[in-house]
Amino acid sequence: MDFLKLSRENIFAYTLPGFGTTSRTRDNATALCKALGVNIQRVNITRTCKAHLADLGHNGQEDIVFENIQARYRTEFLFNKANELNGILLGTGDLTEVALGWATFSGDHMSHYHINVSVPKTLVRYLIRWVADEELAKTAARKVLYDVLDTPISPELRRPAKGKITQMSEDIIGPVELADFFLYPFIRLGARPGKILFLSNEARKRKLFDNRYTLDELHKWLENFIKRFFDNQFKRTCMPEGPKVGSVSLSPRGDWRMPSDAEPAIWLEDLERTYTKMR
Repeated sequence: MDFLKLSRENIFAYTLPGFGTTSRTRDNATALCKALGVNIQRVNITRTCKAHLADLGHNGQEDIVFENIQARYRTEFLFNKANELNGILLGTGDLTEVALGWATFSGDHMSHYHINVSVPKTLVRYLIRWVADEELAKTAARKVLYDVLDTPISPELRRPAKGKITQMSEDIIGPVELADFFLYPFIRLGARPGKILFLSNEARKRKLFDNRYTLDELHKWLENFIKRFFDNQFKRTCMPEGPKVGSVSLSPRGDWRMPSDAEPAIWLEDLERTYTKMR
């Protein structure tokens, strides 16, 4: 909006607290929008989600249905609000989430324009810190952005415990710095999983990961990466358009074509052969 010399009030932001939303993330979203001078509105989605659970005859247990109802209703609300405002709904996902399928199909997986689709999460974090230090150093937004960086990565779809986040993304999908490290040679260079394991172990030896992982952990998360990458191609096949940033993209409209029923067996076999030799 600044580039177009238009008011920032043309940006409409919505915080849609559900069952798992903590006050920390909700308040940070509100404070950031106010500091940036964009429109912000809070709409609690728990009432609608409870009604939908009741329609399904669901007992409210924290399962995949409980989680996805929140993600899908948020997307439905935002699409309808975009229609009402004659606006464009911008997607929230990044390249790391696209690769690992860490999005609800027909939920946050969908938008009018997938603006961060080829930006890996480690770069997203770097850019947030850069903007905080260079662009917003003397504003109230800087403190908010730093707290965002300190907040555990989570979709917040499960109920918090004593106000704290209980659902940690990296416990399931693995450390995002490893996923991004695996992603580049896997997609850009077509490297075999065994070679990727070797490269990541060499990086570990050179303290690139600050002694955070063992060889066994690298193997565990690379295996997880491969399985999730293959299992979630169906989401990439029908994802929204977005800009290409850098040399790695998973867009089905030019950069990445893959059958949704592809099996990872030969990739996993290659990984196991190398892992056995390295142990």
